[in-house]
Amino acid sequence: MEKLQFGSYSLTWLNGGVTNMDGGAMFGVVPKPLWSKKYKVNEKNQIELRTDPILVQDGKQNILIEAGIGNGRFSEKQLRNYGITEESSIDQSLAQLGLTKKDIDKVVMTHMHFDHATGLTDIEDGKYISAFPNAVIYTSKVEWDEMRNPNIRSRNTYWKENWEAIGQQVETFEGELEVAPGFKMIHTGGHSDGHSILLLEQGDEFMIHMADLMPTHAHENVLWVLAYDDYPMTSIAKKQKYITYGKEKQAWFIFYHDSDYRAVRFNPSGEIIESIKRDKGQNKS
Repeated sequence: MEKLQFGSYSLTWLNGGVTNMDGGAMFGVVPKPLWSKKYKVNEKNQIELRTDPILVQDGKQNILIEAGIGNGRFSEKQLRNYGITEESSIDQSLAQLGLTKKDIDKVVMTHMHFDHATGLTDIEDGKYISAFPNAVIYTSKVEWDEMRNPNIRSRNTYWKENWEAIGQQVETFEGELEVAPGFKMIHTGGHSDGHSILLLEQGDEFMIHMADLMPTHAHENVLWVLAYDDYPMTSIAKKQKYITYGKEKQAWFIFYHDSDYRAVRFNPSGEIIESIKRDKGQNKS
């Protein structure tokens, strides 16, 4: 498991599973000859997208960023359609750290699409239960409201099986929320109406989790947005603001989906100047 020390916070990437989604959808209107130079694509035109939660620890609390895709939660049709070749093994990842899901104090959800939120619940004796029973689960109010009342488009990704068992644990916010010292959630919209990013500050060091506004390092170009984005012009505006900010601050950009990198730093031209690569021997897919 890859780690990154950031001030008082220690980050560890867990194994939350993997999907393989259509590359054209993931890069929107960007021509394939351009994006395929930056990100590997298979013969089905799919790109590998990890769903690996990030455990953040400061010696006082265990905070999880995103929740993975869970285990045993998909039908054969869904496994095929979403290109799922590996399901979550968060339990095993936590065990290597001497932890269980009961030790998670907070779960920070940038948004509640199935590839982020399915790991929030487990199945026990045929019933859905909270996977992190002792945690407070944070997401924006806009996201939580749509999760429970999806529209004709979003109902394909907001599933009642992912929220009914955790309702009493959820705390929502509007605008911004500091979930821990120097650890802030910022509601951006864009990918979904309730989408948020994470901004971490430790002294003069900065870290940004752009979530699905920049799901991989290859989405660094502010104009490269997903066909899945509900509000692409909002995505572009927020990317322009926060990616520029991150580059100016020489911030670490951390990823949940990237198949190659856990974290990168860019120079102003968008070139990677420092990185933590994913150990592909750890997570086979």
